[in-house]
Amino acid sequence: MRLNISGCQVTRYPGRVTTPPKTNRPDELTFEVVDLIGAVVARYHAEYEEAAAEHALTGAQARLLSLLSLEPLPMRKLAQRLRCEPSNVTGIVDRLESRGLVERRPDPADRRVKLAAATGEGRQVARSLRESLRFAREPLAGLSEDERLALRDLLRRMLAD
Repeated sequence: MRLNISGCQVTRYPGRVTTPPKTNRPDELTFEVVDLIGAVVARYHAEYEEAAAEHALTGAQARLLSLLSLEPLPMRKLAQRLRCEPSNVTGIVDRLESRGLVERRPDPADRRVKLAAATGEGRQVARSLRESLRFAREPLAGLSEDERLALRDLLRRMLAD
């Protein structure tokens, strides 16, 4: 049977039409790797939260401070990197600013924009946080330099868009 709908010709076949099997279904190894990555992420976050608490910080405050220890950033970019609302970032920056870990300053390229920047004390706290992450350091130390380079390159390749 042939139908003509809006100029498109559709052919209808009698009986059951089978869908070809999907060939892009992940294999068992892929599932295992995904589960292992999930376990690594969960352990990392748990240890990160613990390290943050040792500095009387929340995980979100610690992540923001770590970002700012690398470079000053506009509030909007911080929100994008943290994947949260700009109003949440404002509150986090307010709390870190009240502790002397972060300061706001005008952007030299556009004085209408405020940058958040880690203070000297904030950079020290961020460094201490990184140094206290045993989970990230200990297992990686058990890998050779070549293995760490290969792991880094594979992770970069996975994250490339």
